Amino acid sequence: MKILKGSRILVVGGSSGMGLALARHLLDSEMEVIIAGRDKGKLLSATETLGSSSRLSTFSVDVTREDEVASLFEKLEPLDHIATTAADIRGAYELLPSLDMAAAQRAIESKVFGPLLLAKYGAPKLREGGSLTFTSGVAAYRPAARGTVVATINAGLEGLVRALAVELAPLRVNAVSPGWVDTPIWEFVAVDRKAETLDAMAQRLPVGRIGRPQDIADAIAFVMGNGFTTGTVLHVEGGHRLV
Repeated sequence: MKILKGSRILVVGGSSGMGLALARHLLDSEMEVIIAGRDKGKLLSATETLGSSSRLSTFSVDVTREDEVASLFEKLEPLDHIATTAADIRGAYELLPSLDMAAAQRAIESKVFGPLLLAKYGAPKLREGGSLTFTSGVAAYRPAARGTVVATINAGLEGLVRALAVELAPLRVNAVSPGWVDTPIWEFVAVDRKAETLDAMAQRLPVGRIGRPQDIADAIAFVMGNGFTTGTVLHVEGGHRLV
């Protein structure tokens, strides 16, 4: 089952990185796209980047706040699919002695609590054949020092996917698990060593390069459109789990 032309799709975190690439991919495929995010400046910038379109709209929402998520879905017409790439991991990539627990909590809320709220309030808005797609990550399989919080979050999110696929059936629930992708998030993780860090990983990976946002957009579109896929984690990581 391919995504039907004109489908209405909510992309949370669609104002930058992988989410922005997904929004562009869907618009190019003649879908109706709603981008949601908490930063109004980024939403405006995304609209300018994607260009004026009657099939594009934006909403400001913090997906970790239940009242805001509930209000968002009250405003929206029925949807065909929901996807989220949103993550707030600022300050969460630290060795344990330096770990700020408030930053860890923000990260957990953005990648676990947020998807749970999207499922709670979004599932009733989904049409027959609809789906939810979340974004986990290779850290659940290849954890590293400083990555304890993110590894924990991604592993927990994948458990949530399997549970929701059972509870919300016949709606489908899946996750895409990216490897290292060149997105703005690396400005927080590697700071001024971003280029050096990504190049070193590219040399290790079997595919010989770092991921691009479009790689993940393609994968999310695939699981949205494949009607026989649910409770599944699709790994798009260039062979990272093998090295």
